[in-house]
Amino acid sequence: MHINEHPVSQWQIIRRDRWLLSCLTWIPIALALSIWGVFSQGIARDVPIAVVDLSHSEMSRTLSRYYDATSSMAVTQQLQSVQQAKQALVQSDIYAYAVIPANFEEDVYKGLMPQVSVFYNSQTILIGKLVNSAFVQAQGTFNAQIATIANLSHGNQTLSSAMGKAVPIRSQITPLFNKNSNYAQFLVSAIIPALWQIIVVVSTILILAANHRHRKLQTWFGNQPAKGIVTTLAPYLPVFMLQGFAFLCWFYLGFEWPMNGSLLTLVIAQFATSIACMIMGGFFFFMTLDPARAMSFAGAFTAPSFAFMGITFPVNDMSSLAQFWRSLLPISHYIEVQVSQVSYGADWTVSIQELIPMLGYVLPFVLMLLLAKKHRQQEQA
Repeated sequence: MHINEHPVSQWQIIRRDRWLLSCLTWIPIALALSIWGVFSQGIARDVPIAVVDLSHSEMSRTLSRYYDATSSMAVTQQLQSVQQAKQALVQSDIYAYAVIPANFEEDVYKGLMPQVSVFYNSQTILIGKLVNSAFVQAQGTFNAQIATIANLSHGNQTLSSAMGKAVPIRSQITPLFNKNSNYAQFLVSAIIPALWQIIVVVSTILILAANHRHRKLQTWFGNQPAKGIVTTLAPYLPVFMLQGFAFLCWFYLGFEWPMNGSLLTLVIAQFATSIACMIMGGFFFFMTLDPARAMSFAGAFTAPSFAFMGITFPVNDMSSLAQFWRSLLPISHYIEVQVSQVSYGADWTVSIQELIPMLGYVLPFVLMLLLAKKHRQQEQA
């Protein structure tokens, strides 16, 4: 087949293969919109919690109102026993509950420092962190108010001095790079690139499988497997690049999320990532020439992408196996460039260095060519 006929034949193959056409068109869009829909609110508010008030005093009711006044939590249930609260937590009716002990008000007046116990579901990591922070904030404000009133009761003090004794050191915590603690900005900007990597790998397998169904390897490759594979996959590279560039425009031009670096640097990183993903897809396919098995390999390879990115869990705290697996994933190297550009505004020469490990994908590319050549020889025999 002549090279100038190649794009026409690929278009015919795409039209006949609806799964391939879907992976190249509407499926990436549908997945991206679904993820955005889940996290579109951006900031978690009014997380339902319960209060078990064993004191039934004016002070315990005030503390409960402090919990409800936070923007992150809403007291939706006032329960009579710890067992009821525990059952509600197990059933996911609430995400946390606080137990205010009996004699709470009396112990406060006596200076006995009663203990308020808070329980929350730490399996929901982000919600658990949010609830824990809100409880600490509310409890700290309540304690400061009690201490201020106690200091004023001694007389000969102004409100400012009483507050100064109650809270001698005030801390100011300023979050960097995501000042509003926007979960969409934090999670969606990582989840969608991880899905994009899966789309590229899976689409590559579907492309090669469709070409293999329509023509034998001898017809497809001739005596040049490398040329056959490259000319087959080359028309699809702009499609994958367009998918990647589309979500960048969506994030940083459409949503106007902060961008401290250069979109051009991210496009260069996406170009390298697309090639690496296509290499891995081709490698998985030519391992067996079986699309189903290749999909299984691809699924096992790319499934931990988001978990191993280092966005929600520090890379340095990962096990050696997790860090090794992470180094094999193309998207892990891309996300380093994205974070350095979007959040830190690093110089492009510094960010591009994160792509140097991608030179290692030359090895699976060579193995892919050797496997393709082996299968062609077996087909001839």
